[in-house]
Amino acid sequence: MALLIVGIILFLGIHLVRVVAPGFRQSMIASLGENGWKIAYAIASLLSLILLIYGFGQARQVTGMLYMPPVWMAHIALTLMLIALICLAASLLPAGHIAVRTKHPMVLSVKIWALSHLLANGETSSVLLFAAFLAWGVILRIALKRRERAGELKLRPFVSAKYDLYAAVIGVVAWGLLVWRVHEWLIGVSPLAV
Repeated sequence: MALLIVGIILFLGIHLVRVVAPGFRQSMIASLGENGWKIAYAIASLLSLILLIYGFGQARQVTGMLYMPPVWMAHIALTLMLIALICLAASLLPAGHIAVRTKHPMVLSVKIWALSHLLANGETSSVLLFAAFLAWGVILRIALKRRERAGELKLRPFVSAKYDLYAAVIGVVAWGLLVWRVHEWLIGVSPLAV
């Protein structure tokens, strides 16, 4: 469980540097250059993600259930995951209505992903992981809203509604693949095993 906690703190902490330590980020960019900072940030993110995944795998073997979610929660989680994947796809495409209305579709996608998994998983390690990601998403969204108000952050302008259609198709395909087999291959649990 300790590795999972360290992995969560490192991974989410790295992804909150701009929020909690903007001066540190600026000093690192000044000393390493913008590309050097991006490379260091990417390496630190990848290493902390590996630690988080490994720690989660280890913790799942030893932690028990914190609560037993009702079976119907899994159906809600599946539906929410479809929405999360559409938002994720919208965040990676030029802005359509989904990206403009949600403002930060990737952050929203992570929050929906975390919430859906909290609804369907009562295992202690899962609750810790998904609650941490949900809290991270809330903190980051508040910080992004403050940066928007301060004029530090410009939202993406609307490009075309066709990107909403693309996001929906990509999201549905990704959701179908995850439900079909990919989630089981990657995580070891079928989302349909209720």
